[in-house]
Amino acid sequence: MGACHHTIQLMDVQGFHHVAIQARDVERVTAFYRDLLGLPELTRHHRPDGSLRSIWVGVPGGGFLAIEAVSGEPEPLPFRHERPGYLLLAFRIPRASRGVTVEALLRAGVPLEHETRWTVYVRDPEGNRVALSHHPED
Repeated sequence: MGACHHTIQLMDVQGFHHVAIQARDVERVTAFYRDLLGLPELTRHHRPDGSLRSIWVGVPGGGFLAIEAVSGEPEPLPFRHERPGYLLLAFRIPRASRGVTVEALLRAGVPLEHETRWTVYVRDPEGNRVALSHHPED
């Protein structure tokens, strides 16, 4: 009998699928991503009792953002902190639309938390950190 040879099968990860965030006010958080950032609303999911469980918005490239309803309070944390875990959601913008992007955010009453030469940092209505970046384009 010959020796048993096992080949290691590598996983076939094919790209980004989705990110889920939890929100107290799903409609308000969805409005930020849909109406301000321009991500299309894809679908709504309801619980058996008819209450809203989740709204999905599309992200260019085929992924989506699932905004899931919860009842807890958002945890207030400074924008920069030392806690491990999820930090921010970064979306790509063209360098040429940075000015229009910043203008739209400020007009909507969304303060800029931080800016670098490539990226603008803000928070959604429940404090989740969001980056709009044209890195590495100057």
